[in-house]
Amino acid sequence: MSTTFEQLGVAPDLCHALAEKGITESFAIQTMTIPDILAGRDVCGKAKTGSGKTLAFGLPLLQLLPKAKPGRPTGLALVPTRELATQVRDELLPMAMARGVRVAAIYGGDPIEKQIKLLKEGVELAVCTPGRAIDLIERGDLTVADVSHVVIDEADRMADMGFLPQVEWILRNVDGTHQTLLFSATLDGVVDSLVRRYQTDPTRHEVASKGVTVEQMTHRFILVHEMDKAKVCATIIKAHHKAMVFSATKHGADRVAGKLEDLDVAAAAIHGDLRQNLREKALANFSSDKLTALVATDVATRGIHVDDVDVVIHYDPPSDHKTYLHRSGRTARAGEKGLVVSLVLWNQELEVRRMQKRLGLDLPLVEMFSNDPRLADLVAWDPTAG
Repeated sequence: MSTTFEQLGVAPDLCHALAEKGITESFAIQTMTIPDILAGRDVCGKAKTGSGKTLAFGLPLLQLLPKAKPGRPTGLALVPTRELATQVRDELLPMAMARGVRVAAIYGGDPIEKQIKLLKEGVELAVCTPGRAIDLIERGDLTVADVSHVVIDEADRMADMGFLPQVEWILRNVDGTHQTLLFSATLDGVVDSLVRRYQTDPTRHEVASKGVTVEQMTHRFILVHEMDKAKVCATIIKAHHKAMVFSATKHGADRVAGKLEDLDVAAAAIHGDLRQNLREKALANFSSDKLTALVATDVATRGIHVDDVDVVIHYDPPSDHKTYLHRSGRTARAGEKGLVVSLVLWNQELEVRRMQKRLGLDLPLVEMFSNDPRLADLVAWDPTAG
């Protein structure tokens, strides 16, 4: 049975702002955690990216945070990447504005002077990457002395990226009694040590998730020719609303995006060598449907969540079956089905068959050219029918 946000104790003005965005019923992680957070408990939530955890911690914080003095936020959310920092801020802004709560994204790669100005004007909730937060604390432009609510988001990813020493440094500097909320896809090892060290008798909630499974998606493996590959890719994209295309290299991502543009597909590349403002622009354009395709490297998509991606295209085969699932999971979000297409050259056939075995996918590799009518609806087409 679905639960409304009113039933969870979310304030009427926030519920109204949610309704304006078409959000009326809560996801599982929100149903589980919001009442405990509003009651002031420390909460430890096990939930994957895309499960709705930003609103799970964000709504109660917007409701609970006291007014902040300049440079002294009352809420601090630590996130692993600048993309996630801007995403959390953007997701919470409509609700924050409804009750006059100021939210800022603080991250490296953005001019520090601009962020100092924001902090001086006063910010209730600072959504920070750990490195930039420490820079500002050491400069005296940010103090955590008034912080009453701390969020550690995607703790497992912070551990993977080597940020835990920085996270702990910040947590040790948050004095006095405060509420600590931690969200992570896994709660073992170093993440568990964070829970034990920095949380007081937390309530634990877990969204039952087997991770992304092959059953949640429709998989197609297409043998293509090098000269026709970009055209096949463009034909598939044109039959869909929003596509994420994966390239093995940064240079490859630029090249593929250029080829797609030449084939009348609104596309942009996103990778680590791209300037921060260009990455943000590409993401914003993709989210707002100005772009149909985002061509990305694996590293560049960490911490990026975009809804409504209905097809993932492996332009280059992933390095292993785990990467295949991680990439492909961009389309099977929040219970939606998605299409995953692998474009395979003749000399990649062997490695792709090996990967299929690891994934438990027994599907034929079928040769197609860009004028093949089956490309218009790969979901309806049955590759096993011969």
